[in-house]
This record gives sequence, structure tokens and C-alpha cells, in this order.
Amino acid sequence: MSVSHFQAPDAPGFKLDPRVVGAFGRFAGGFWRGATAFRAWALTLGLAAFLILSTAATVALNHWNRWFFDSLEARDVGGLTHAVLVFAVIIGFMAAIGVGIVLTRETLQVDWRAWIVKHLVDRWLSRQRFYHLNVTGKEPPNPEYRISDDTRWATEPLVDLGIGLVLAVVGAAAFISILWTVGGSYTLELGSLGPVTIPAYMVIAALAYGIIASGLMMWVGAPLVGFVGRKNEAEGYFRFAMMRIRDNAESVALMNGARYEQAVLGRFYETVVARWMAIVWQHGHLTWITNASGPMIPIIPLLFAAPKYISGELTLGQVTQLAAAFVQVQIAISWVVDNYNRVAEWYASARRVMDIVDACDAIDPQIEATSPTPTRPTAAQGATLRLSDFEIGDGTGRPLLSGADLSAGPGEAVHVHGDSSTGKSTLVRVLAGLWPVARGGLTLPDRSEVMITPQKSYLPLGSLKGALLYPNPTLQMSDDRLRAALDKVDLGALGGRLDEVARWDQVLSNGERQRLAMARLLIHEPRVIILDDALSALDESAQAAILARLRSELPDATIVSLAQRPAPAGVHDRQLVLERGADNTALMGSHVPELANAK
Repeated sequence: MSVSHFQAPDAPGFKLDPRVVGAFGRFAGGFWRGATAFRAWALTLGLAAFLILSTAATVALNHWNRWFFDSLEARDVGGLTHAVLVFAVIIGFMAAIGVGIVLTRETLQVDWRAWIVKHLVDRWLSRQRFYHLNVTGKEPPNPEYRISDDTRWATEPLVDLGIGLVLAVVGAAAFISILWTVGGSYTLELGSLGPVTIPAYMVIAALAYGIIASGLMMWVGAPLVGFVGRKNEAEGYFRFAMMRIRDNAESVALMNGARYEQAVLGRFYETVVARWMAIVWQHGHLTWITNASGPMIPIIPLLFAAPKYISGELTLGQVTQLAAAFVQVQIAISWVVDNYNRVAEWYASARRVMDIVDACDAIDPQIEATSPTPTRPTAAQGATLRLSDFEIGDGTGRPLLSGADLSAGPGEAVHVHGDSSTGKSTLVRVLAGLWPVARGGLTLPDRSEVMITPQKSYLPLGSLKGALLYPNPTLQMSDDRLRAALDKVDLGALGGRLDEVARWDQVLSNGERQRLAMARLLIHEPRVIILDDALSALDESAQAAILARLRSELPDATIVSLAQRPAPAGVHDRQLVLERGADNTALMGSHVPELANAK
């Protein structure tokens, strides 16, 4: 099967951008400001203190190394015995410091990531940004992966890299001083030119070797940032494709689409493999340098120190001390090179995190421009909900729907029906504050007093009780009240399963989900109820019974229902009709009187 038209998007021009680094620093740095500042700084300074103590312990071990080998060369039994006892103390000290580093480092990583995830989720969900980003096509791909996984890879490696950088800087300063003081200068005889003295020659050798090796590594490894970014994009799309199959498992199974989905996933993963292989080849190029320079690091200081050892200017202990210090300086100098891949991984994730932050900030002006600001109803107005002399357009300003008046007061029920594509869903979006009104005024209570129930009612993850209490997580309601609400919509059989955790959107049929949504309305008792084809899965008699139940249980609620078919007789005060005009614009027709009113 050929599915060449499926391809994970590329990431062209992906390279390290200082502006992204700065933006991430300003956003993520909020952890060290505000309410979390004290804990954040306590962990950071505590970690820094442990790192400095760790370097001090390493320097102490370096001096012990010289002491031990000098005692060994002198065959000083007493000195060797004393050195072994001191060694045990140093090792115990280093172990305790290591425990402190692990605890402060991992706590800092967990707390920082938790702060970023919380603020990303708040930013994404606030002001319905997740909806506006989705419908406008401006949402970054795979936002759930960016929030759940990229936040980890944008924080944990950065803490580790920071630890490495501190150790590199402090270690370089400490061990360069050892090379300087112990190695001293070297006098080189140049024949007729006479002797030439090279001051701090071991320091010069260490710096020259480290700069040359690190420069080559950075030159060869520079493309890694782009390779890692492209690989992460491909993996994100592969996860997203699998998630869509899981969420649409029944439809895929009923349509026997497994083979097609298998081919699509195979195509996506081919891209993942290809981009991974690009990284593998780049690692191969880097290995030429690491394998060539790495083995020479412990040998080069011995070669430079050998002439002075042979002449008697250095002891065996001093030679081993210089060799160990030379290695530590190389580790410090090559820190960037050794962590280049991790820097690339971090940058790719940090950029993906900032894509969400930037997208949320960029969509705000559009939300301001397109979201209608309703006026609050007053007692003098009579109507709880009113959309008067209105016109609704699409994103380009082209008219979609217009009408003279849509109003309903406390205790009233109004039904709006019309054929498909006459603008019912657009009208619901206007009432929800998700779509602009080109002309006309909107009167509506506060959004917390309005509940809109769509055709496919959303059921959150968790227990059945949570599904009934949605969308108010702080609502306090006894189990007896919840069971009574279920019983009133003919779902009494579920009353004993309130605490059961399941995928209720899959357990319940469409009709049961719509009945559950009606039970949710009885529990929350909103002032305004808007039903968007919310009973379409039920037969007409069941619809009439549930609507009558809503009106009897919530006598002061304003109910506006929208559907393709006319409403069952006797359950609404009036009906409105949406009809397609000659210019392809939907028009809200005049009132259609009910034959009976069962209010």
C-alpha cells in the first residue's frame, strides 16, 4: 500500500536561536520569582553549595594523591598508614556531598517542571485559548506532547547542564592553579638562541590542547541542533498518529481500517528512523575526534612532565598530581563539547515549549476582537437571553446568519430548528462567546450561570461522579443527590457506580451520554441552558419526557434548544426557524406557535 502523501512535517532552518533561549529564560525563570521564589532559591543555592564542596573534595583528593605517591616513593610506612585513614575520611565526605547533590538536584528538577507545566496548562486553557488556537489552525502540533514531555526535556537537562557548568568553571580555576604552582616554568634550550623560559608551561599545554580539541568538536557537531529538532518533530507526529487511532478505535475497527493505519504509522516511523540515522551519522563523525583526542589526555601531561621528573625537579607524587589536574582541566574545557548533544536536545524541547507560549500570546488579540462581550440582563429587560437585530459573519466578514430577535426570559423554553448548514452551530458559538457578532447586541448572564450541552457531550477522565460534577471541580453534592439526578433521566442503574473510574465516553452509548448530560444540568441548576442537538440520539417521546423533566425541575431556567428537526409538541413556548435565503445566508424566521404548552 502506498501512502507517500503522509509525511511528518520538516523543521527547515532549525538552528540555535538566542532569542528563543532568552524567551525561555524569561518564561521559565518565573519559578525564581513570586510565590515559589523562596523555595526555588533555597534549592538553587543549596545545590551550588554542594557543588563547591564537591570540587573542594576533588581538590583534596588530588593533594592526597600527591601525598600518597610521595610516601610510596619514600617507603614511608607511617605516612602511608596516615594517608589511608585520611582517604577514608575524604571518601565519606564525598559520599555525603553526593547525597546532598542528588536530593537538591532532583527536587529542583521536579519542582521547576511542575511550575512550568502548571503555567503552560493555565495559559493554554485560560480564555478558551485551546479552542481558538485549534479552530484558527494556529495551534502548534502535538500540544499535549509538548506540555507533558518537552517540559521535562527542557528542565531536567538544563539543571544537569548547569551543574556541569558550575563544576567545570570551579574545577578549571582550582586545577589550573595546581598546574601553575606545581608545574612551574620550563626552560627550553634552543642552541645558539640560548635558553627560553616558558612560564606556567603545563597551563599553556592544557589550554592549547583543550581549545583545539573542543574547537574541532564544535565545528563538526554544529549540525546536531537541527538534526535533533527534526527528529523530535517526527517523533511528536508519530505519537499523535497513534493517539488518534486510539481515540477513534471503534470507527477504525468498524471501517476495517487497520491496514491503512498500519501503513500510515509505518510511513511516519520511517521518517523518525531516517532522522535518527542522521543523528547517528553525525555522532559517527564526532567519534573520530573523541576517540582520537580522548586516549591522549592522560598521556600528554606525563610527556610534558617527564623531562622535569628525569632531571629531579618533580617527584613522582607531583607528576601524578599534575596528570590528574591536566585531566580535570580538559574535562572543564570540553564541557560544552561533551554536552553538545544534550544542549541540542534541550534547545529543541525549549523551543517546542515556547511555541505554545508564543501561540497563546499571539491569539489573545484575535480573542479580544472576535469574542462578543454580552451585557448582563436586568429585571427591567425581562429576557435572560437576547440576541437582537443581529448579523453573524465568518472570519472574512461574509454574512452567515441574521435575524430580528432571539430572546427568552426566566422559565421560558425556545426551540430553534433548521436544516444542516443553516448556522445552528455558529449561533451556539456566539452564545458561548466563541464567535463574533457583526451586528447586534447580546444579553446573557455570567458564563458561570450558563451551561451549553453539545450533541456529543464531553465526559472527562475519572469517575462517574466526576463526569456529573463537570465542569465545576469544587461543586459539593451528596451521592444521594447525584443518584436522584441519574434516576430522573432513566439512568438509575448507574447509581451504584458513582466512584467507578472508567472511560465513560466509551462505556456509555450515545443516548446514555446525552441522558447523563441532562442529569448534569439538573445537578448544576444553571440560569440559562443551551442544547445544541443534545437529544438527537433519543426518540421523540424520550426527548419530550426529558425536556418536560428539565422544565419541571428547573422552573426558572431559560432553555434554548437547537436541532435539525422541529421540537416535540408541548414542551416549548415557541419555535424559531432557520431558513437559507436566496443569497445563501441563513435567516431566522418568525415565531411558530406551539399547539400546546405543557409548561
